[in-house]
This record gives sequence, structure tokens and C-alpha cells, in this order.
Amino acid sequence: MSALNTPGLAPAPVRRVIRQSWRNGSAQLGERALAEEVPVAFSYDGTTHAVLMATPDDLEEFALGFSYTEGIIGTAEEIAELTVVAAADGIVLRMWLQGERSDAFAARRRRFVGPAGCGMCGLESLAEANRAIPMARHNLRVSRLDIEEAVAALPQRQTLNLQTRSVHAAAFWQAGHSLVLREDVGRHNALDKLAGALLSGGRSAEAGIIVLSSRISIELVQKAGMIGAPVVVGISAPTALAVRTAEAAGITLAGIARDDGFEVFTHPERITGLRPGPVRDWVSTPPTEQASSRLKAAS
Repeated sequence: MSALNTPGLAPAPVRRVIRQSWRNGSAQLGERALAEEVPVAFSYDGTTHAVLMATPDDLEEFALGFSYTEGIIGTAEEIAELTVVAAADGIVLRMWLQGERSDAFAARRRRFVGPAGCGMCGLESLAEANRAIPMARHNLRVSRLDIEEAVAALPQRQTLNLQTRSVHAAAFWQAGHSLVLREDVGRHNALDKLAGALLSGGRSAEAGIIVLSSRISIELVQKAGMIGAPVVVGISAPTALAVRTAEAAGITLAGIARDDGFEVFTHPERITGLRPGPVRDWVSTPPTEQASSRLKAAS
């Protein structure tokens, strides 16, 4: 993949503005650092596929990661050319796809416009919203301490959030490696940027833990599943549909991760050192067998 950037027009990810505060009964004039937000268009083979509101940072990784988690590409090499085009009214990520991927994209092409908090705007059917994701591999084991370490590493690495207190983060923790973290005003965007960083850096999500600073919605589980993540941990709670999706895909899903611990919703067998609880019948049962048994029970 070859990547090009047009010069100079992309705004900085953080902008300082003048504001007047009113606290404790007194007014004060000063500055506040705010996260920037711009329209980012994803263009494939000359056709706009999606427009998302996003933080104008890590844009090449954003293009790569979005393309991967949406199933448009399977490897970085399937993007023949990527150009980041900055204009006065937004940014265009222009991509040209290789051979068969180009043909496949033309066959499934759709177009949507969504806000930063929306990961499914513009889908053409209910089936697309509940798209299948690959089954997670079962061989990774992590400890309670690993999860606690991964969660604890998040705050001080969120450089944009330390300035603005208003952006989401998605991070990849792997024992013996440095934390990979990306930020954005949109939680889905942050995970896409992380996916792009892992793909371009030759790192596999199968080898560690995805940590999210937000609630865990189905779109985040789907994107994590597309990159092969076996363990997903969120600072906030998951939705019920996210739990059902993670269960069916064999993903270990933990939420409400705090200094004092976390809550595991699916596939706790990957986490060593947990006491058996109401879900002890899941322990040591491969995800494929669990999913099969639940389907049989439901039929």
C-alpha cells in the first residue's frame, strides 16, 4: 500500500478556545482545550462509501482500520493506494482497491452518513446490523492481574483526553509489549484507528486484550471480532445485545472495569484465577461447543 498526504489543511486534533467559566459564585475568563471534530469521507475506487465525524488524527490508520473492520479488505496490501486529502470542509481518505477486492466492493457498495456516536447508520437491512463475525480462537489465557494492568495503563496514555476530557480510547495490551492506544471523539473511530495501527504494525489482536474507555455496544464487539480479539474489556457496561453477540462469537467480554475489579459476562474460562460463579458451567468448555449447546437448547 502506498500512502500520500496533501499538505497543510488538516486541522490539529486539539484546539484552544477562549471561554468564560462560572464556578463557586465567581466568573473567570480563560482558555479551554477542546477536541476537534471534522467530517471524514471514506472513498473507494472513486466512490464515497461513508462519512463519519472524527478527530483529524491517525488518519491513515483510520482508513486502514475502518476498511478492515467493515470487511472491505482482509490485508493492508489489498489497498493499492491511499491518499489523505484535506480540504476546507473536511477530509477525504481516497483509497484504490486491488483486483478482486475492488470487484467485491462494487458488488456490495452502499453509502451512509453518520455522527461520531453512530456505528451503524445507513445499513440497508436488519441482517446487516447483526452481521456474523469470526469465532474467536480459544488458546489465549489472561489473568485477573493482566486485565487490571491493562485497564490501569489506559488513563495516562490518553494524551488527547488528558487535554480535553472528551475523547474515547481503544487500546491493545499484550504481555511483554508496549501498549498500543488510539483516541477519537467517536468510540467506534478509536477502535478502527487501533485496528489500523495493529494491522500496519504487524501485531495480532489474537495475542492480547482490547481495552475500551466507553460502554461496550454491539458495533464494538463486531469490530473487535473482525480483528480476531478474544478478550474485550470496557470501562463501562456492555449492552445486552453486545453480550449475546460476544457469547455467540466466543469472545470473553468484561465490563465495568475499575480499580477494585471488573465483571465478566461471557467466556470466563480465558481468565485464570476467577472463582466459579453462576457461569461455572462455561469454564473449560470451548466457545464452539458452548455456542452449539446454546443453539440446541434454544431449538
